[in-house]
Amino acid sequence: MHFLKWLYPGMKFKRWLLLFSLGVIIASIGLAVVFNYKYVGNLEEAIFRMVYVMTGTYYYTVTTIVGIAVITTGLGIMMLATRQIIRSVISVLIPEGSERLVDLIFQKRKLNRGPAVTVIGGGTGLSVLLRGIKSVTSNITAIVTVADDGGSSGRLREDLGMIPPGDLRNCLVALADTEPLMEKLFQHRFGGGGDLAGHSFGNLFIAAMSEVLGDVEKALKESSKVLAVRGQVLPASTQRVKLMAEMTDGTIIAGESQIPLANKTIQRVYLHPEEVEPVHSALEAIQEADAIILGPGSLYTSVLPNLLIKGVAEALKESQAVKIYICNVMTQPGETDGFTASRHVKTILDHVGPGVIDYVVVNSQPVAQNLREVYASQGAFPVAVDKEALSELDVKVVEANIISETNLVRHDPVKLSRTIISMVYDLKANSDRMRLLDYYLIAENIKELKD
Repeated sequence: MHFLKWLYPGMKFKRWLLLFSLGVIIASIGLAVVFNYKYVGNLEEAIFRMVYVMTGTYYYTVTTIVGIAVITTGLGIMMLATRQIIRSVISVLIPEGSERLVDLIFQKRKLNRGPAVTVIGGGTGLSVLLRGIKSVTSNITAIVTVADDGGSSGRLREDLGMIPPGDLRNCLVALADTEPLMEKLFQHRFGGGGDLAGHSFGNLFIAAMSEVLGDVEKALKESSKVLAVRGQVLPASTQRVKLMAEMTDGTIIAGESQIPLANKTIQRVYLHPEEVEPVHSALEAIQEADAIILGPGSLYTSVLPNLLIKGVAEALKESQAVKIYICNVMTQPGETDGFTASRHVKTILDHVGPGVIDYVVVNSQPVAQNLREVYASQGAFPVAVDKEALSELDVKVVEANIISETNLVRHDPVKLSRTIISMVYDLKANSDRMRLLDYYLIAENIKELKD
């Protein structure tokens, strides 16, 4: 019976049902006191005489049978009453019915027991990971880069003096547990040739919310309520910053969108201004995380800009969480041409120092030849996994099939999430015995996820 789901572990319903039963018992005793015990005795004697005449059964046996029957009847009535009360309430709140409410509560309770995961990055790679992780835990924090200066985000950044909302919007939508129409609305881009052309509704919504509330963090929090977001989305900083790149030939390129177009080898990237204050909530999320994930996403323009913000790399080094870097599957023209997995890791360590990566997750599935040819025509190639060089950097390598091949080579949200959560489950088991069962359940349930 679907109603029995209310009695599942973790629903926090049984305790109130027992309390309700206790109240009925106490009330019954009170009624017996008010109406005098002799009436109860008279009722008991009448029942005994009736049953004895019909069956000839001994007194104490009759009392036991009748008592059990009365208890069973009372419990049945209580359960029926409780069920009808619940159905009466939720029929107004949730027209779909009680089954939907039970599933929602059960799912929410399960997700709330999931590991605390903080993901740092930006771009499409971050939103792909979040889509998978949200089906495993609701204790998610996405710390998003604010260095984007292209497209709709760049225009709003210049016109309104705000941080770019594009990556923040994508993360909100990725973590949303809402109707498909709402997600489609937030991702809708206006056409035509006017001032709205190219802007997404979600970007404009965040911009408007920021102006109304006067604070982008509050705007994201309220936007999360609209989209029923699991977890939270935070900007790495609320200050406007510009990503700068120093090339090996000494030239300086300004702007995240311009760096890949320079077609030069990057020596290092840095922020302007260099002293950028972090969002305090982001630092707290790093400190309280069970696992911290860097990427997936563009190495120089999505991952590193977050780590260059004051205090972020330091908080990452001090954290006791498992620190995982998800290496890109393909190289990116203008950014990581010819990069191996170890060079990706070394670039991060060269910028912020050791102690920010414990494990690196790399793809073990060969990329289909037809896709290799398509990407090769664009100057992109599979990232070679040089395990010996990675071990010299004092990081452990985890190889897994984490890609989805359609017409593009992308990280698969389900495969990637299964890999990450399995790592967290295995690595945290010894230090967090109380949550061992939760991690096991999560690892089992993620097998049923669909993209």
